Amino acid sequence: MSRYVRELGDRMLAMRLALAGRVHQYPEIQALRRFLSAFAVDCVFDVGANRGQYATMLRKDAAFRGTILSFEPNPEIFAELESRAASDGKWHVFNMALSDFDGTASFNIMAADQFSSLKKPSDQQDAIFAERNRVTRTVDMQCRRLDGLLPELKAAHGFVRPFLKMDTQGHDLSVCEGAGGALGDMAGVQTELGVRPIYEGGTAYRAMIDWLAERAFVPSAFFANNKGHFPLLVEMDGIFVNQALLSQDC
Repeated sequence: MSRYVRELGDRMLAMRLALAGRVHQYPEIQALRRFLSAFAVDCVFDVGANRGQYATMLRKDAAFRGTILSFEPNPEIFAELESRAASDGKWHVFNMALSDFDGTASFNIMAADQFSSLKKPSDQQDAIFAERNRVTRTVDMQCRRLDGLLPELKAAHGFVRPFLKMDTQGHDLSVCEGAGGALGDMAGVQTELGVRPIYEGGTAYRAMIDWLAERAFVPSAFFANNKGHFPLLVEMDGIFVNQALLSQDC
């Protein structure tokens, strides 16, 4: 019976998203709803939050009621993020970047702010991105390692099974490296997987999948993270589950 109820809910979700012109988000939302529930995730690290689109999707579409910790370096966008989160007592926001070091770094603000990154645009990026993914200015930004920050956040918010989502425009591997051994505390990881180059030094999708596999995170779902750029895929997202949970929950 539970399978039929879930399938009915999935169909209703697909219809609602289609009517809103968001049907391309269906695979991600469907995967997240099931993952966050099945593995009893009580906190989502929303790294590279922009204006809070992902956190809003978690609340409105993925039925997530736990703690959300959103990190956004861009000071102008952060003000909008902070305003959006203000009415949600379990959504906390931080004007900083997560990386593989503690200190300050130059953060590149692009013409289209969703492309802003600690990395520079690649000179091999597709022409469709050239104007939007162009550095307009840089700001100095605080960076923190996740392994140093995690104990502070656990003490403040009391979560026990977090999930790490990253949308840092080519910087996801550095975030993971900055987690050190604390990465093993994550029930799962959601990361952008670059198929075609957008940023200098960005991690290719095969290398990121292999890196996570070496740390016992195995694929749970893959999906395009936008409406696609036919005929060539540019990026996709992957959700990876901590293998230590599989014998407990699956």
